[in-house]
Amino acid sequence: MVEKITRLVKEKVDLPVYVKLTPNVTSIVEIAQAAERGGADGLTLINTLLGLHLDLKTRRPVLGNDFGGLSGQAVKPVAVRMVAQVRQATSLPIIGVGGINSPEDAAEFILAGASAVQIGSMAFHDKLAIKHVIDGLPAVLADMGASDITSLVGQWQSNKQ
Repeated sequence: MVEKITRLVKEKVDLPVYVKLTPNVTSIVEIAQAAERGGADGLTLINTLLGLHLDLKTRRPVLGNDFGGLSGQAVKPVAVRMVAQVRQATSLPIIGVGGINSPEDAAEFILAGASAVQIGSMAFHDKLAIKHVIDGLPAVLADMGASDITSLVGQWQSNKQ
């Protein structure tokens, strides 16, 4: 379905099409490859993880729709893993999303394979979050021995030899 929908959208618009992928699937790699086959120009991953929060007094879900999206710092390790897995399986540019609160977080996503990052939840707590991340990146890059962030895209090294 992702391949088919992506192809249909690409036929109807004359704009770059980035497909945003949910982590709530069996294999995000298969979904990413389907988007690539459908002609996607890039990928955005991940969306929120499905969660449930219960009120102990009422014994009912806090959210009106029962289940809802978990985002922010809690999803970062899952998001970084998925970016790394998809980077190894596709050649599409990736926008990494999920729990980016610092320049170090942004650099970690880039290292995993993201070409760019999105800051979401942190902006609710810090209106200048994007500026703080951008301003801090040069020092993080210097600590990593890199002068250009693009040289770090997908350059993580597995412990498996």
